[in-house]
Amino acid sequence: MKQTKTTDYTLCPKFEKAFSILGKKWNGLIIDVLLEKSPQRFSELKQQIPMLSDRVLVERLKELEAEGIITKAARCNESSRLEYFLTDKGLDLQLAMKQIKVWAEKWADTEDCG
Repeated sequence: MKQTKTTDYTLCPKFEKAFSILGKKWNGLIIDVLLEKSPQRFSELKQQIPMLSDRVLVERLKELEAEGIITKAARCNESSRLEYFLTDKGLDLQLAMKQIKVWAEKWADTEDCG
C-alpha cells in the first residue's frame, strides 16, 4: 500500500488579517459604496446602506479608518461636514470587489439572504 504524503495547511497571517477585515459584517458593503462614489458623508453612506444602524456604521468607519482603508476629511474647512473616502489601500480592493460581484452573480442565491 502506497502512502501519500499530506501537507499540513498553514494559514497565512496576512490572509487571515484580510478576511478579519473584509469578512466583518458591513465592511465590504461600506467599501463597495465608497468604490462607487467617493467621497461620501455619513448621511449618504447611511442612505446607501439603510439596514445598517448609525451606531454600527460609526464603529465600522472607525475600524476601517484604523486599518488605513478609509479616511475622513472636513469639506471646505467645515468640521461638521466630514466626508469619508478610500485611501490608496482601500482603492486597491477594487479588483477584488469586482471579482466578488462576478462570483456572487453566478453563485449567490438571493432567496438565501435574510
